Amino acid sequence: MPTYARTKFIFIALAVLAVYSYGWKVTEINLGELFRDFHLVKPLAKELAHPDLFTRKKQSQTTEAEFFLTTGSPGNKTAGNSDKKSELVLSQSSGQIGDRLTIAGLRLKQNSKGTLFWVNEIEQEFPLGNFTTDATGNFQKDVTVPPSARGNRQTVKAVVTWPEGPLQASETLLLTIDKMVETLFLALMATTFAILIAIPLSLLASRNLMTGNFLGTLIYYSVRTTLNLLRSIEPLVMAILFVIWVGIGPFAGVLALGVHSIGALVKLFSEQIESIDTGPVEAITAVGANPIQVVVFGVLPQVILPFLALSFYRWDINVRMSTIIGFVGGGGIGFLLQQWINLLQYNEAGTALLAIAIVVITLDTLSAKIRAHISA
Repeated sequence: MPTYARTKFIFIALAVLAVYSYGWKVTEINLGELFRDFHLVKPLAKELAHPDLFTRKKQSQTTEAEFFLTTGSPGNKTAGNSDKKSELVLSQSSGQIGDRLTIAGLRLKQNSKGTLFWVNEIEQEFPLGNFTTDATGNFQKDVTVPPSARGNRQTVKAVVTWPEGPLQASETLLLTIDKMVETLFLALMATTFAILIAIPLSLLASRNLMTGNFLGTLIYYSVRTTLNLLRSIEPLVMAILFVIWVGIGPFAGVLALGVHSIGALVKLFSEQIESIDTGPVEAITAVGANPIQVVVFGVLPQVILPFLALSFYRWDINVRMSTIIGFVGGGGIGFLLQQWINLLQYNEAGTALLAIAIVVITLDTLSAKIRAHISA
């Protein structure tokens, strides 16, 4: 290798190394954190991997026993009998905050899970813990009289729940399907509005149609500049603006995606127009056709199929983008997903993520086949 070429290669390699070294520092990349804090992600990932898809009807059994706050010595045992079959027996019927209390449940639903609650005199309910009944329907659990005990008369409540009946779609799944349908139509309406506006604007943004005179050139650069500015604004930012403008809901999402799609589609459409065969246009112009006739008979027949392919592609993009739009109130599945994540309901969030993945994969496959068929 000649000395000049070797020196040039070394300088380029050093420049690239410097750029990536600075980028590594600026972005604060620390691969060690991936392994050190992985245990924090495991519980979340486990719940996301178990979406709430199907369920059985829940049956429940409730048994209660009374407890009284006193300043004297503990009282005797007490038993509750809310349904004449089950009993809740307390080791003492009265006591103070902080006293140890043994709770025994008798003749409840066998081999079932339940939860103990402490209900104070003003009907505030606080969980004491979970339990599981044995083969005879009994359980025993030691608890402490909680600081949340208020007033004199307290209630200890045991609630046993168990699934019964055939599997059926969960409420989470039904709600997810409903919002997923809303997301699809949100993206569809945004794409449709964008197409209707983008087609005429793309004619004004095409160099080969507009730069023949001063006025056309001025319009061309004005439209191009405006749409470039429009495309530079992220849909998420637009969604925030439209949520403030028209309120939370899918309409704000339609507007945000629609406005951003106009800029994107005009660019794609105008590039298709600029690559057309000029022969038909020149022939139609030579016989005295006006500009509208030139567009209708010389331009559109050459670009209609690419326009359709690009429109399907944009719809596919908008479906994926609508998920993020929903995080700021733009409606659709994203709004629901954000609520579940905020409430730490990761099983429900996993259902939404599964639905998004299925729809995106399906649309991507369908869009690719349609574009291939149109282009053939």
